[in-house]
Amino acid sequence: MSSTPRSSRPPASIFSPETDTETTNGPEARSLTGVPEEDPSARDRPPSSPYSMSSPAASTSTFNVPSTNRTARKPSSIRTLGRSSNDQLNAANVSASTSTKRTASTSSSIAAGVNGSTKTSRSGASHAQVPSLPGQRFRSSPRLPHDKDVALAPSTIMYWSKAPVWGTIPTRTMRAHTVTLVDTTAWLFGGCDDKDSSKDIYCFDTETMQWTHPDTVGDLPPPCRAHTTTLYDRKLLIFGGGLASTYYDAVYLLDTTTRRWSRPNIAPGPSPAARRAHSAVFYKGKVWVFGGGTGLTALNDLWTLEVSGNAGSSSRPMRWTELPTHGKKPTPRGYHTANLVGNIMVVIGGSDGKESFTDVWCLNLDTLAWSLVKPQHPVFKRLAHTSTQVGSYIFIMGGHNASEYVSDLLLYNLVSLQYEPRLVLGKPPSTRGYHATVLADSRLFVFGGFNGHIAFDDVYILDLAAGAYLPQVTSFTMESI
Repeated sequence: MSSTPRSSRPPASIFSPETDTETTNGPEARSLTGVPEEDPSARDRPPSSPYSMSSPAASTSTFNVPSTNRTARKPSSIRTLGRSSNDQLNAANVSASTSTKRTASTSSSIAAGVNGSTKTSRSGASHAQVPSLPGQRFRSSPRLPHDKDVALAPSTIMYWSKAPVWGTIPTRTMRAHTVTLVDTTAWLFGGCDDKDSSKDIYCFDTETMQWTHPDTVGDLPPPCRAHTTTLYDRKLLIFGGGLASTYYDAVYLLDTTTRRWSRPNIAPGPSPAARRAHSAVFYKGKVWVFGGGTGLTALNDLWTLEVSGNAGSSSRPMRWTELPTHGKKPTPRGYHTANLVGNIMVVIGGSDGKESFTDVWCLNLDTLAWSLVKPQHPVFKRLAHTSTQVGSYIFIMGGHNASEYVSDLLLYNLVSLQYEPRLVLGKPPSTRGYHATVLADSRLFVFGGFNGHIAFDDVYILDLAAGAYLPQVTSFTMESI
């Protein structure tokens, strides 16, 4: 690689086959092939790309965590053997407290919106704790954030705060991972931390703010990042992703009730290329996979995996099918998002390794017809962001705008098909991409992320509040455009 300063040389491709340092952005970037993993001369320079992720094998990477790394932090308290159930109840109740100063009316509304119950989640993730094992961190009571600089806010405005987490806290940071909500429990899988990618499972109770680290059995998947996790029939289907220069095309299933991993049987025949940075949704008994990158090029193909009924057994294997679509379709891309709204898959942003996109595409999954939403002003370039449907809006959080990581919250109106400004108070998460979000009980939870220098292990909450969006809209469908 050239030793030209990073700010002036073209960045490497996001889909480079030899790198876990997905570095591109900007129209001047090189082709998607033949980009080496790391420029040794760049190790001491700050990152300029949204794809700058440290390689697991490169311990001398630019993006090592500073000396104040997270593993040196001590938990607020250490759990002891024989702790009474009353103590656990007290800790869970404390965790439901408001995390920042608000008015008296606001405090009561928050208390109503945060359930401090310690009931066991129906997802099968038990909240009964065991003593901390070697390599684990356990916090027996939440750290309630208090900030004298946070202004008071009415309860009708959306509000950011840091979650007062407790329990068996992840011992790693989180980026390019997935978080999937099953009942009230968020299941976190994979991603890469400061040193390598991970294959362990953590569970987060969105009511009590408690982390747990459940044991799983069966045929465990390898460590991976930039994969997809799709929920159906209380099972998590993991597809794709990769580690360093390896890209996966395997399918794994985790039954959240039995906590057993398995490799479903796949029928012989055509199947999608190994990829990561793709998207996936579940519709009518099938997982629909779009786009991503192979390490050599970006993709815009569409595949379905039949998973309905007892698919995956030896007598009835799952089957991949590539689907032809109608009309002009999106250009190849990865690190976009896809939301299922009724029978419409809404694809937002992404990058092909040469430029970042502002466009919004809709695919009717019944007719397989693509349509491009007519752009409205303003438009926003986004990749490595998250998008979450909230009633008749899609909440787009963070990501990279082709110049820098951002922390803003964009509301995309599914009726007018344009962005709307909305007041948000509190202290938002710092700038980041490669995070994960879920919607639970009128709150948006943000997990981890990466800002080009360090990765995070935090959890933030956006209280949607009574006036944040149309609360009477509990379901929403889109007509073909």
